[in-house]
Amino acid sequence: MFRGGLNFARGLLFVLAVLPSVPAVARFGTSQSNSNSEARRCEFLKNLVAAAVERTHHVVRDEPAYVRIPYPGGDVPADTGVCTDEIIRSYRSVGVDLQKEVHEDMAINFDLYPRRRRWLSGRPDTNIDHRRVPNLMVFFSRKGESLSLSNRAEDYTPGDIVTWDLGGGVPHVGVVVDKKSSQEGDT
Repeated sequence: MFRGGLNFARGLLFVLAVLPSVPAVARFGTSQSNSNSEARRCEFLKNLVAAAVERTHHVVRDEPAYVRIPYPGGDVPADTGVCTDEIIRSYRSVGVDLQKEVHEDMAINFDLYPRRRRWLSGRPDTNIDHRRVPNLMVFFSRKGESLSLSNRAEDYTPGDIVTWDLGGGVPHVGVVVDKKSSQEGDT
């Protein structure tokens, strides 16, 4: 499970929790004990959760295709995307550009990121790198501290970003929010 913040002094908080099928790595910003910092952290998480819930009101067709997008602040068409695009859009709505943040980290630390044969990546690519779950996992894990994994829902808090394997080695990512799905059978 991952939680935490990059450049906590700016009030940014990146959160990632990993379910048991994927290795755990980090928690961010937990060493900050200043009550002002804690208040900023709580406000950021509240806004991130609200942004993630707001994203559920958009119809987005699953489209994993490579698309050239502007940098920084680029996005695929609003009615398309994959799970990472929803994380990116949620963070953008609270002032964090994961495209820029991931690219800057990859430009300096490219050897720490996965370079899958199918991606044919020999260098960072601002069009796609932030849209890959394994890259987000590395990025978030580099910014924090490891936590124990848990199968207990109460161990996850709103704002945690959770990754899991859909089967066949296909990673998926989502944001823990403070509401249950209205769809029958969802948890």
